[in-house]
Amino acid sequence: MKPGSGVTLTPALHHILLALLAGERHGYAIMKDVEAITGGGMRLGPGTLYGALRRLLEGGLVEEAGERCAEGDERRRYYRITGAGRQVLAAETARLQRLVAFAHDHLREANA
Repeated sequence: MKPGSGVTLTPALHHILLALLAGERHGYAIMKDVEAITGGGMRLGPGTLYGALRRLLEGGLVEEAGERCAEGDERRRYYRITGAGRQVLAAETARLQRLVAFAHDHLREANA
């Protein structure tokens, strides 16, 4: 996944990148942030989350921030968005904004 490659992010990938805009997060924090961002509309299970993180890592959109010992869990991994991830996220967000603007314009016309 490269900026400008025309790749459309799935909702899960998009929301994970949005969660990482606030800074480094471990998996559970990402799951809770996605739930908060969507007002409870999206809940990622561990399988979905870690499969999506693997895709984002492979695509160079996120990277591991290193392991930290937090609350006694030495295995907890932290992730952060990369510059490429920010570019892809910005492009996807702009694409969605265009779709929403189109929908608003045409819904207004249809209701007029």
